[in-house]
Amino acid sequence: MTATDAQLRPRKKGLSRRQKRSLSRGIQYVVFVAVVIAFAVSADWGRLKNQFAQADIADQMFPDVITLALKNTVLYTLSGFVVGLVLGMVIALMRLSSVGPYRWFAGVYIEIFRGLPALLIFIFIGVAVPLAFPGTEIIGGTYGKVALALGLVAAAYMAETIRAGIQAVPKGQMEAARSLGFSPARAMVSIIIPQAFRIILPPLTNELVLLFKDSSLVLFLGVTLEERELSKYGRDLASTTANSTPILVAGLCYLLVTIPLGFVVRRMEAKAQEAVK
Repeated sequence: MTATDAQLRPRKKGLSRRQKRSLSRGIQYVVFVAVVIAFAVSADWGRLKNQFAQADIADQMFPDVITLALKNTVLYTLSGFVVGLVLGMVIALMRLSSVGPYRWFAGVYIEIFRGLPALLIFIFIGVAVPLAFPGTEIIGGTYGKVALALGLVAAAYMAETIRAGIQAVPKGQMEAARSLGFSPARAMVSIIIPQAFRIILPPLTNELVLLFKDSSLVLFLGVTLEERELSKYGRDLASTTANSTPILVAGLCYLLVTIPLGFVVRRMEAKAQEAVK
């Protein structure tokens, strides 16, 4: 076959790669819309409204759902975050220490508290500690217990995040600080750790969001009416009214905090990526 014959032979018609991608994307959109429409049509919205969207029951929750339940949830979360951050910093530095027992202790702590469910930690704080140390009261009462329980869990994750941030700082920073007469401890506190925190700020903020949701486990510590957080408050009212509207309202209150925090995390991650570029 000559070159002329090959040129004269008709080419097979077909879709280009870009056309195939567009067709595939269009099919996915159609399937997605069809599934959403099928779900919307098949759901019994009347029964859902009666069970989850009773306006009169929702009105009864205000302002206590904000001034009491949401306030307690925020306080529990912030106190647990502070305890977790301080303890996580100590564990991270122990993990990086040249002293063997410090590294072993930090490694065991991280593996245990990352592996155990947060629920077991709350039960341990609420039941095991009073049994092991009779007459001992944790400072702050319920707020102190929640801060300790959340902090113990958060510290295991924060320690690894902080350790990764410290190791991400160029080694030349420590060498430059030492050449200027800084001691290793002062160089770590003044030079390395501030730079590490700029790197790990987004994941730490994400940990705050997770703690905000884990604060719902406070009910296992046995709280008074004035110490209830959002989940406990919503469940109590749902039992009283025989309706799930309070649970929905409590969930929306969680979103009032988690969605803005999630937006902040994304913004910080974007800025961090821009700084790297």
